Amino acid sequence: MTFTFSTQILRHLPLRMGRSWCWSFAVFCGLAMPMAALAQTLLIQPSVNAKPERVLFVGNSYFYYNNSLHNHVSALVKSDDGALGSRLQFKSSTIGGAALNHHNLSHLLTPGRIGVSQPFQWVVMQGGSGEPLSTLRRETFRKTAAENAALVRAAGAQVALYMTHAYVKPHPRVSANNTVATQSMYVEVGNEIQALVIPVGLAFDVAYQRHPHLKLHHPDGTHPSLLGTYLAACTTYAALYGRSPVGNAYRADGAIDADVALQLQQVAQDVVTQFFQRN
Repeated sequence: MTFTFSTQILRHLPLRMGRSWCWSFAVFCGLAMPMAALAQTLLIQPSVNAKPERVLFVGNSYFYYNNSLHNHVSALVKSDDGALGSRLQFKSSTIGGAALNHHNLSHLLTPGRIGVSQPFQWVVMQGGSGEPLSTLRRETFRKTAAENAALVRAAGAQVALYMTHAYVKPHPRVSANNTVATQSMYVEVGNEIQALVIPVGLAFDVAYQRHPHLKLHHPDGTHPSLLGTYLAACTTYAALYGRSPVGNAYRADGAIDADVALQLQQVAQDVVTQFFQRN
């Protein structure tokens, strides 16, 4: 797969630059991602202007908060491409507080079992928020993701991993290292199983750097607010469909101010661009 779309800032720059130069430029542009985010080459790149119609999202409450991530991604597609949007069949299977190994993926992938008669084309898998923070749980995630990827490919679909966002205060497990731990797990496992990695966690970090007044988290410090879900949807849309969300008219049915929506759209696009151009 190839990845060629970019933001206006990066549009005229070479796709392959030295890592130290890319890090300096990222900081200058407000994309100060952790160094580990620039240290690993991504094996799977998004396809430009992709058109998947049947997508399965597998995760936990990070997905189902705020009327569910999959509904917002679907709405972004419909706003941008009405013809494609009319053919979408998105499903979301979530369990509150679940780790990836809590899901029966074989059941979910069986055509017709959850209301979609044809095989899914993409499966987006999300682990528990605490899985990157424990050696044992990281290994369980890795094994489960590999087993699930084999099932997904046997069913004819492609695999994506949804990189979760980090905790913020007042959550008791807040740590400056959480984003690094999370992105390293998702990138390492993504490369191992040849999955597309959707950098939602990095988008949260950059959005807070650029717009610290925005509240992307629920008051509990772990779940996303509506703005957080919207940012996650824009990031997922940019990575999965290879299209920029910037200028998309969908604003959560008008619940998000136009200026704020544009800010979050731009963060999502910039992060996806920089994340995949680091190779």
